[in-house]
Amino acid sequence: MFRVDRRFFMTFDWVLLSLLLLVCGMAFFNLYSASYPPAGGMPPYIKQAYLLLMGMAGIIFIVSFDYKELHFWNYPIYLLVIVLLALVIFIGNSAGGAQRWINLGFFQLQPSEPAKLMMVITLASYYSRKEVVNGYSIKDLIIPLILMAIPFILILIQPDLGTALMFVIIFISMTVFAKLRWSSFLILGLSGLGMAVVGWFYVLKPYQKQRVETLLNPAKDSLGEGYQILQSKIAVGSGGLFGKGYMEGTQGHLHFLPERHTDFAFSVWCEEWGFAGSLFFLAVYFFLLFWGLHVAMSARDRFGLFLAFGVVMLIFWQAVINLLMILGFLPVVGIPLPLFSYGGSSLLTTLLGVGILMNVRMRRFQTGSNLEDCDV
Repeated sequence: MFRVDRRFFMTFDWVLLSLLLLVCGMAFFNLYSASYPPAGGMPPYIKQAYLLLMGMAGIIFIVSFDYKELHFWNYPIYLLVIVLLALVIFIGNSAGGAQRWINLGFFQLQPSEPAKLMMVITLASYYSRKEVVNGYSIKDLIIPLILMAIPFILILIQPDLGTALMFVIIFISMTVFAKLRWSSFLILGLSGLGMAVVGWFYVLKPYQKQRVETLLNPAKDSLGEGYQILQSKIAVGSGGLFGKGYMEGTQGHLHFLPERHTDFAFSVWCEEWGFAGSLFFLAVYFFLLFWGLHVAMSARDRFGLFLAFGVVMLIFWQAVINLLMILGFLPVVGIPLPLFSYGGSSLLTTLLGVGILMNVRMRRFQTGSNLEDCDV
């Protein structure tokens, strides 16, 4: 049975909800344009609408209990996600040379997406329990490093290097925020540099190296690895100041732009709405993230602070990587733009993350002795 504080409607974060609905609304209209006319079966925008409703139900579920209960459920959730990641290796569905999905019948689950949110919860729980005044030493980081390394390796096996690296980015963001000793900075920096060199020569597959090389000169392979980057840059640039108009983009509707409703969804938006429309979307999107930081700073405890900060970093870095990718500043790594790109697992995970932000915000004034709960 869940318990809901009577003051929830007074403390509910209507600003965050409004920003969320505005971003999701723009994403839905963009998806309709990017996937029109549908190729057959249920159109992607209809599927996304259903998933959006599921995500909103997930937000209601998340805010119905105190986020501090995630302290208790942290390791069971971690174990469940690790099991799902392991199952992908044996029974996962393959597509495009990667094995990343589990068929649930009504839904293709990509466990690596909820694993990102699980990593945020796990690190927030660890750093809130173990506070080190003078900064964390390497010895203090052994446990969170192991907790990060397990899903990292399982996802790398799929293979999905882009998503695997997101775990490293989440770990670095939250660990630096927790405060490191300078010696730890130096050791981790040198270790990371060494692992990057080893990874380039012994871990990266030929096609992954080709993507990095293509980034430096996409025109060299304009019909191969460089095709996506070149077409994306054409779509973004051709939008001009005010765009070509809704559903009038040629790169998307003439099918020059691959993955136009998933990884390159924002390229379609840029072409149809131009610089002005893109600036408006980015202003709303990053104000949502800024508001998320405000939620973190107003949290009532250390766990809420790390939890909210981790969710914001999870969304922020995926957004930055996706935007730099479609502009040709990063290689194509398959990172979606959260809340905007088509993808059920990504959308549901991000909405649950936003639900956690709302949970932290709603309980910012609560203490253990002044709750006035009512049963639901």
